[in-house]
Amino acid sequence: MYHYIEVKLLDNQNNSRKTEQHSNNGPEKKKIFLIINVVIRVLQSLFVFAVVILLLGGALGLGIGMGYFAFLVEDTQPPTKEELQTEISDITEVSRMTYADGTNIAMIKSDLVRTRVDSEHISPLLKKAIISTEDEYFEEHKGVVPKAVIRALVSDATGMGGSSGGSTLTQQLVKQQILTDETTFKRKANEILLAYRIEKYFSKDEIVTTYLNVSPFGRNNKGENIAGVEEAAKGLFGKSANDLTLPQAAFIAGLPQSPIIYTPYSNTGALKADENLAYGMKRKDFVLFSMYREKAITKEEYEAAKSYDLKQDFQPQQESNQNTESYLYNAVLEQATNAVMDINIEKSGVKKETLDDLGLSQYKDQARKEIQNRGYTIQSTIDQTVYDTMQNAVANFGYMLDDGYGAGLVETGNVLMDNKTGRIIGFVAGRDFNVSQSNHALDTIRQVGSTIKPISVYGPAIDQGMIGSESRLANYPTSYTGGGELTNATNSGTNTFDTVRHSLEWSYNIPVYHLNEAMKAKMGDDNFSYNNYLSKMNYPASEAWAYQSAPLGSVEATVLTQTNGFQTLANKGQYQKGYMIDKITDNSGKVIYEHKEAPVQVYSEATASIMNDMMRSVLDSKITTPFKNMINGLNPAFGNVDWIGKTGTTDSYKDAWLVVSTPTITLGSWTGYDNPTAMSPNSGDQNSAYLANLANAIYSVRPDLFGAGEKFTLSKDVIKSNVSSFTGEKPGTFTYNGGTYTAPGPNVESFYAKDGAPKSQYKFGYGGSDANYSAYWGRYATSSPSNSGSTTPSSSEKKEEKKKEDNKKENTTPTSSGSNN
Repeated sequence: MYHYIEVKLLDNQNNSRKTEQHSNNGPEKKKIFLIINVVIRVLQSLFVFAVVILLLGGALGLGIGMGYFAFLVEDTQPPTKEELQTEISDITEVSRMTYADGTNIAMIKSDLVRTRVDSEHISPLLKKAIISTEDEYFEEHKGVVPKAVIRALVSDATGMGGSSGGSTLTQQLVKQQILTDETTFKRKANEILLAYRIEKYFSKDEIVTTYLNVSPFGRNNKGENIAGVEEAAKGLFGKSANDLTLPQAAFIAGLPQSPIIYTPYSNTGALKADENLAYGMKRKDFVLFSMYREKAITKEEYEAAKSYDLKQDFQPQQESNQNTESYLYNAVLEQATNAVMDINIEKSGVKKETLDDLGLSQYKDQARKEIQNRGYTIQSTIDQTVYDTMQNAVANFGYMLDDGYGAGLVETGNVLMDNKTGRIIGFVAGRDFNVSQSNHALDTIRQVGSTIKPISVYGPAIDQGMIGSESRLANYPTSYTGGGELTNATNSGTNTFDTVRHSLEWSYNIPVYHLNEAMKAKMGDDNFSYNNYLSKMNYPASEAWAYQSAPLGSVEATVLTQTNGFQTLANKGQYQKGYMIDKITDNSGKVIYEHKEAPVQVYSEATASIMNDMMRSVLDSKITTPFKNMINGLNPAFGNVDWIGKTGTTDSYKDAWLVVSTPTITLGSWTGYDNPTAMSPNSGDQNSAYLANLANAIYSVRPDLFGAGEKFTLSKDVIKSNVSSFTGEKPGTFTYNGGTYTAPGPNVESFYAKDGAPKSQYKFGYGGSDANYSAYWGRYATSSPSNSGSTTPSSSEKKEEKKKEDNKKENTTPTSSGSNN
């Protein structure tokens, strides 16, 4: 029992130990659990605290961010839809110039060639390609993809992650058209604001269409920098943007990322070498994959397009702007620039005449850039058939002008103008553009010679009623006031009083000098002709108009100006400013400029008709030009055309002029060396022969222009006065200085624009000294017992005078020296 108890006790002890051990392990576990629990609770608290902090910080950050964003865009006035439309659509676009019938002359040179097209003229494949590659979320976002913006901002701020992009097509449009490429937070904030604004006002299709119209696309096969998908499609593949195949669309869609790297052409328009062409091809493949990834195309379409040999589709190299280096291109561009400049000056409220050279230059530069970049169509007045014919004529008959007297090529300038409107139908600017780029028709200013006489002296004097067609003018040896002998081309004076018509036919200097001096004295204005007549026809202002030599042709003008002066006389005295630009429209068809007639009645209709009648005599007499013989000899049909005109040469034959008109057109011609040197004494005849051939060439393609069958007629208000052929005034008897005189006959008809012929008097003409009058009257005087002072020419004296005139005509060459033909 003892042993049993002991064993039990032992067992109890063991159990107690076990129990004790178990008792001792419990607190340790609790402690561990407690620690774990505390840690968990602390972590939970920390997590909650962190979440609270993050929420508070995020809210604070968002508030700060929103405040900062508001600060960045506070200076940006939210644009209206109309303002945004203007800004995102304001692109440089290629302009063109046309002939009168709309046929293309040339595309206007610009640093960037672009043509805008509407959405329906852009291939859907191209739209899908650009969206898949540049903006995969384009259809979902509202202008901005927030996560992309945050990624881009973090990248910009930390410099980590490289260039992460983040711009949608809408943002890229804002960047290209409204903002700049600078990487400031302010610009980025404005970009986001404006992108949201654009998405609010415009559809997705409008946005992608605008993007495709404004983006650069590298170079075309002429080496020109191009923008817009239409020029890209034409310049790379020779087709419209609406007709592109899938691989072609993919190639074009890949270009905007790096246009010059990916473009297939060099700056000469040559196709790049294969190793350089590979960059664009790889980019094309990336675009195709992007389209496949976005399910815009099927796998089969992707693989077929990727394997297609696109190189065969690229256009071969072409010469850039073949028609831009020419007289016509430069002339039309210059005239259009002047038209737009005048519009802009008027819009600014500035008077053109108040601008100095710098101010005018700035307006002109502005106008030229506007024309080059706004997609304008400039419709000229030039008839293509006539213009080409005139160029062929100068090539075929220009040799007639060469004489071997001067150094180089004898140049010419010609203008063909419609009388009723001033429309320039055609022109010849020079013999060879490669030799001289000067426009001798529109720009070159030269002394006008005797072609100025009908316009500056005879016309105004008739208009003022000072003379009629048969009035007489002194033609005796004369000196300028202050010294210097004044001569005619073939003599120092005819020692008589010649009629106005006769003086014009022979292009005498002395009679027109006397008439001009008398007109200035009567009107009390040394610049009377310019102030009251020539200025109205836009002749350039110059103090030279007041010089005594002005009516002899020492003043200067262009062929265009001179042609316009004769147009005025041929158009019943009404000036219509010569013009070459009919209309300018923008790419929507809106008229930017349209020529408006502004007729100015410079001479009375009676004056113009009298001058035309006398200038018919100039050509019919064939004294100063053989033009009438030549023109009729070339074409019998010209016999039914009523020609009038006037010649002109300058000292040493440095300039030769001939301006002719029919009732419908005026054709002007000048010849001379660019470096004024003497030509042959026959230069007038050579110019006449050349002009006859030029007119004949024009007639062969446009006979309707010449008004065959129409005639220059005297207007109804012309006063036809019966006058003594001796005095040019009304026949009758008068007393002078104690003697009685009778104006002898025969009587002739003299045409006056106003008042009619005055009664005969002793000093009946303009110019001439007392001795000249005494000699003139004495030449025809016969003794009469009843009237020693009366005069009447004997029949033998009249025959002798006629014989002298006939001899002068026979012994004088058709062209005359000096500045009087």
